[in-house]
Amino acid sequence: MTRMRPAWTFPAGVDRRLSSYFDDPEVARGYDDSLDHSHLAHVDLEFVARRCPPPGRLLDLGCGTGRLLVAMARHGLAPVGVDLAEEMLRIAGAKASATGVKVQRLKANIAELACLDDGVFDYAACLFSTLGMVCGDEARRQVIGHAFRLLRPGGTLILHVHNYWFNLWTPGLRGWLLRDWLRSWFGRPRGDCPMPAHPPFPAFTLHLFTRREIVNLLRGVGFGVKEIMPLSLRPDGKLAWRAILPGVRAYGFLIAATRLPPL
Repeated sequence: MTRMRPAWTFPAGVDRRLSSYFDDPEVARGYDDSLDHSHLAHVDLEFVARRCPPPGRLLDLGCGTGRLLVAMARHGLAPVGVDLAEEMLRIAGAKASATGVKVQRLKANIAELACLDDGVFDYAACLFSTLGMVCGDEARRQVIGHAFRLLRPGGTLILHVHNYWFNLWTPGLRGWLLRDWLRSWFGRPRGDCPMPAHPPFPAFTLHLFTRREIVNLLRGVGFGVKEIMPLSLRPDGKLAWRAILPGVRAYGFLIAATRLPPL
């Protein structure tokens, strides 16, 4: 019988269900196969490459099995990946070695990065809704705060989040959206959507962002938002007629933000 970890041992932004995600090596071993049919896994790499020209150092917050690390090392950057899952980091290292590129890896919580010095990165990325997996408003603010602190002035953060209002078009989640919106009127946090288990992933909670919410979070920390790409489920990820209600119609957003210099 597997002993459950006591809740007090969980890092900031991690609950029991998310802890099981990090602690299970089978999740890491099945992770790459789970991305085979995801167009976003290609669209976001192109977005990062366009916004992060070499040379420079890139910090990948929640690097997983090294998808971005390897691609950006081949792009000419010096990447550093941070993740809490040991097996994810092991696989990332093996992929880098097999590809003949060098990457650095750090086992750490992306909401607790005091171990890294200020202003040492040119670029940072937090992709595939990793920020949404972090539990709690304060912990998510800490992630963005660390990204700001670790970037040099003028440095770029690339971020992906899923869109809260897209669930208007998702029959199975319209009821959840209505209940969640009504609960917010009584002071409950809005946007925490329960995600069912689908192998190799256990059930966990994913925070869905409105466009305004994520922009306010970035600006509140000190970032300037330079580009927002509303995403669709098309192979190229582009939203048709993007000028028409992108905050409601988009599946999610890829965002490029810049660390503004101090006033």
